[in-house]
Amino acid sequence: MPDNAGRSAAVIGAGPAGIAAAVQLRRFGIDTLIFEKEKTGGLVRSANLVENYPGFPDGIPGPELADRFARHLLSSGASVVSGEVLSLEYAGGSFAIKTEKDQYQAGFAVIASGTAALRPEGVEISRGAEPFVFTEIISISDLEGKKIAVIGSGDAAFDYALNLSKKNDLYIIMRGSEPRCLPLLLERAHSNRRIEIIRRFDSRKVEKYSSGLLITGKKEGVEGESLTTDRLLFAVGREPATGFFGRGLSKNIDLLSREGILYLVGDVKNGIFRQTAIAAGDGIKAAMAIEKVISRV
Repeated sequence: MPDNAGRSAAVIGAGPAGIAAAVQLRRFGIDTLIFEKEKTGGLVRSANLVENYPGFPDGIPGPELADRFARHLLSSGASVVSGEVLSLEYAGGSFAIKTEKDQYQAGFAVIASGTAALRPEGVEISRGAEPFVFTEIISISDLEGKKIAVIGSGDAAFDYALNLSKKNDLYIIMRGSEPRCLPLLLERAHSNRRIEIIRRFDSRKVEKYSSGLLITGKKEGVEGESLTTDRLLFAVGREPATGFFGRGLSKNIDLLSREGILYLVGDVKNGIFRQTAIAAGDGIKAAMAIEKVISRV
């Protein structure tokens, strides 16, 4: 590590991985900045029920677990910067972090930026419909008494539907015939009277209709089928959130990682293994590795 980098770390993202990293870094007495553009907790805040995080045998609602994480981060003494990181670059022996309001430097960087939601290809959305279409459940978590359509067939789609069905009626719209979610989630959806699963509906177009939306497409091989809903939520997959990487950083990720000054943790690197416990372990491991590097200098 260059001499001018100092004992400081920047953590990009305050989900389980980023929070765990920041808490552990502070335990070592390392100056730590953690950046978050939204609420702390990451995707955990969107989860209906987290059932595989040790210590909660009955499960724990995602928002409650996220609040616990937020309190733990606050008590750690890490400095929280509220705002989106626009760029992260490495030059001159340190990392440069640029937000909308300011610029920061750090000797180490932990990237815990998570993932960004995808939209399905081939679905045309009219301009008037856009304000009623979402990719994150947090944007509509306060809705009540609405009809909401969720397009997707995996764990996220079913978990979102179960979460939103506490106060709303739901469609789960699947392009195929078989769900790709956990059997437990499918069983819960089937037993929930507020959830209707629509199979083999290939959505093609979304338009503004009255006070809501009109979704048209091909159902069971028949063109021109449609349904109406108040809101639409896509849950069709996610990709690593790395759009803020600077050009130099992108070219040298492997080198900086080998030098022990850059770490990618949690969902941003774990592909389909997006689990809270895995992410938290990643964050702690990165912090411990940073402390080892510092202790050798």
